[in-house]
Amino acid sequence: MIYADYNGSAPLCLQVKEYLIKRLEKGPFANPNAIHYLGAKTLMGMENARAVCAKILGADFDQVIFNSGATEGISTVFHSVLGREVKKKIIIISGIEHSAIINTANYYAQERGFEVKVLPVNGDGVVDVEVLKQWIGQNKNNIALISVMAANNETGVIQPYKEINSLCVDNGIPFLCDTTQFIGKTPFNFKESNFDYAVTSGHKFGALTGTGILLAKNPEGITPLIIGGGQEKGHRGGTQNYLGNETMAVALTAIDAAFVNLEALAKKRTEFEAKMKKAFPAVVILGENAPRLATTTYISYPGIHGQAVQIELESQDIFVTTSSACSDNMPVTSKVLRAMGVTDDVGRGVVRISLCMNSPHENYDLLTDALSKAYAKLTKVASF
Repeated sequence: MIYADYNGSAPLCLQVKEYLIKRLEKGPFANPNAIHYLGAKTLMGMENARAVCAKILGADFDQVIFNSGATEGISTVFHSVLGREVKKKIIIISGIEHSAIINTANYYAQERGFEVKVLPVNGDGVVDVEVLKQWIGQNKNNIALISVMAANNETGVIQPYKEINSLCVDNGIPFLCDTTQFIGKTPFNFKESNFDYAVTSGHKFGALTGTGILLAKNPEGITPLIIGGGQEKGHRGGTQNYLGNETMAVALTAIDAAFVNLEALAKKRTEFEAKMKKAFPAVVILGENAPRLATTTYISYPGIHGQAVQIELESQDIFVTTSSACSDNMPVTSKVLRAMGVTDDVGRGVVRISLCMNSPHENYDLLTDALSKAYAKLTKVASF
């Protein structure tokens, strides 16, 4: 079997599995907020995990806020920045953001009277920074929040987040960077990024589902979305998912050691794409001319439906998606590709291949063979 949907969700990494087996046997199991011995020992384990996550992600200990995932982190940031009475009424996002960003921004527009401005992207899916500069120049004193992702979940295209953040810093505008697809796939340092906020989900890098981290430059500026009993220093109420939080530390440690494979994997991915284009000249690699995550290929054969390709690959025990997991069941051109100006014949033909840094390189050879067979078969019939 080849699992090639790591952008959707990573399987539990081996180190996490091994850790959980030992952890479930040894304990302790208690409320980490209790003052008895078992509670204190449980809390110590979770806080050790926080320290590990902070070190690997280049953050201060207090800047790491555990939660249920990136979606909660996004809602918390919007609530913290926009939830109070603010005079500034413009939210800027890009046209390729995850639905969690888009829907949250639209909620504040509909319910709180904010205006959402959507940054355009070029044909390779890169945000237009020049337009952002113009908008900041025109609306500097009325922009409440800018939110642009670090890397796109469909194309794997890395955005000019450093330049965007510099514009925000220079103009005193809060910046939220969705690093859900970035963390775990390429090195990241929160302090060096100088972001106000970053979010991620544990299930994207091999930890348990339902875990996540909000990184906040100034944690005291966080208004809790969940009030609860004051856990996470009052930033996020509710008894902590201490086991899940521990698995994030284990998974991030394993990933940090695997970054040595990054260059070789990127080279193998490039070879794979070149072989597919040579064998099938009509093939399109979305975002090909932009910097991309080494683990992601978004490929289309115009005129062949992506879901048909997905079915053919699955019959060979290879698992891919046609876009993001949030829209995989909708046979239409995704919002990301529409923002890039991609036509329907290309957009409906996409499949996303996303591996991890520890994926065997021969997987790309097997993918080349399987995808070639699928294309050869499906070109004989009209998909749409």
